[in-house]
Amino acid sequence: MDGAGGAGTFLGVERSVCGRRWRLRAGDVSEGRAIAERLALPEIVGRLLAQRGIDRNHAPVFLSPRLRDQLPDPSHLRDMEVAAARLVHAVREGETIAVFGDYDVDGATSAALLVRFFAAVGARTRIYVPDRQREGYGPNTTALLRLHAEGARVVVTVDCGTNAHLPLAEAAAAGLDVIVVDHHVAEPLLPCAAAVVNPNRLDEESPHGALAAVGVAFLLVVAVNRALRRAAWYAGDRPEPDLMGLLDLVALGTVCDVVPLVGLNRALVAQGIKVARRNTNPGLAALAAVAGVNEPLDAYHIGFVLGPRVNSGGRVGAADLGARLLATDDPALAADLSQRLHAYNLERRDIEARTLEAAIAMVEAAPQSPVLVFAAANWHPGVIGIVAARLKERYERPACVVALADGIGKGSGRSIAGLPLGPAVIAARQAGLLINGGGHSMAAGFTVAAEKLDALREFLVERLGDGLDVEQLVPELRVDAAVAVGAAQAELMGHIDRLAPFGAGNPEPRFALPGVRVVHTEVVGTDHLRCTLADPLDTARLRAIAFRAAGTTLGQFLTETRGAVINVAGHLRRDSWRGGDAVQFVIDDAAPAIG
Repeated sequence: MDGAGGAGTFLGVERSVCGRRWRLRAGDVSEGRAIAERLALPEIVGRLLAQRGIDRNHAPVFLSPRLRDQLPDPSHLRDMEVAAARLVHAVREGETIAVFGDYDVDGATSAALLVRFFAAVGARTRIYVPDRQREGYGPNTTALLRLHAEGARVVVTVDCGTNAHLPLAEAAAAGLDVIVVDHHVAEPLLPCAAAVVNPNRLDEESPHGALAAVGVAFLLVVAVNRALRRAAWYAGDRPEPDLMGLLDLVALGTVCDVVPLVGLNRALVAQGIKVARRNTNPGLAALAAVAGVNEPLDAYHIGFVLGPRVNSGGRVGAADLGARLLATDDPALAADLSQRLHAYNLERRDIEARTLEAAIAMVEAAPQSPVLVFAAANWHPGVIGIVAARLKERYERPACVVALADGIGKGSGRSIAGLPLGPAVIAARQAGLLINGGGHSMAAGFTVAAEKLDALREFLVERLGDGLDVEQLVPELRVDAAVAVGAAQAELMGHIDRLAPFGAGNPEPRFALPGVRVVHTEVVGTDHLRCTLADPLDTARLRAIAFRAAGTTLGQFLTETRGAVINVAGHLRRDSWRGGDAVQFVIDDAAPAIG
């Protein structure tokens, strides 16, 4: 259903109240029907699968993701056997293993996963996470040499280290063995390390380059566990650890790093959510409690409720809080750390809101560009990644946000599908435009001298801009299908659940409700707008909510057009407040109905 109006628009919405053009998500309609017929599914499920690039041959595995079908032999990754052998030696000899993490969720979960595993097999470990502002991203010589001086004989870097050439060379010279466990794009020359386990090495043939670092760390754990078994480490009364019990951490890191939830990632997250719902990790349980989550965890809670709180320590608080929370088995410590992270998250949200408002003003005042690169001296480096993500979502183009201090900018960028930002940042560094930098397809970080910002912007526009259709400069909202108010009920919600977990590469279905009327609105909470939607004849009604919409253009439109016929777009979700089969429509956007 394309609707009337501008060419190619959905329901004729050329520009919604949020300034977006509505488009129907592309998909092979005949393939969707074939999927539905072959698997005895409702046609809407087949259609949604086809719109996500799933054909009839792959649909069964997609709908029933099992780790036993997807998990590869870890040894297919280069250096995996070397890394496993070195760590087995450390375990058997009682050496201290230091886990050097990163301050985001992927880094925190990777570090916690390794610490939990090594603790379960009787190894001595410690966590080190660098301070974002004092030490910057990734391994640094001072920290590595300090760990060595304090007794560590092997360091495992997680979610970092692939491009840390100088620090790792100096650590090796001091006699410290470093194992890199990472997923960021590598350069032809690898760092001096005992092992570099990274599916995105240029000499790697692994099909699993989309793994988050925590996924790579899980494969390392599988490899080390197998090597310990072969070495008879579990002979006698020493129990073998439950590796499946670590998948809650894998799910958390994978969802929050916004890697595609297809293939192996989908299986890891699907199984990990099941583990998370058992509340066996005291840190996750405490974090869910402080966040007020009183329903079964899903990818939404992981990505948008728990993840930001884990992240907040590295952004505005103590960098190691997230890893320590997820690694502890002490309920009292978990409760304390979760409360601290919750408070830091509130502070982070306030800083982020102010920064985003300033960044949007700068974007709106500047000439249109296919790549957004903006900087300011008063921005907090801990929130620039989130702000870059918000700009990318709002304007549907790559966005880089830079916090300036003393002539140096700390930058973070996010990109859209098809425009790999990490390689572009690496190329900019190789061209002499950056002090350092790296990343993967969808995200990157860098350090740049203030006087080279304009040159960096021109470089990124030239490298990435050609891949962005000028039409895309008008933000778009992708809609999967139009449904009637009467059909947007529990039965449809049950069909949608078959496609979960949702995330990058598998977006949550978005529906349009055409020709509806708003019959009631009220502000709930601090700034959410609760609505009641009705079909034109008022034969069916649906509860809806527009989060953080009070006082916004969207909120004003919904309130002021009560009784008028409009189109709304959003997601159908279970209503946890009412429970049972109750559902509600979460409104993303709206537009006047045409005709």
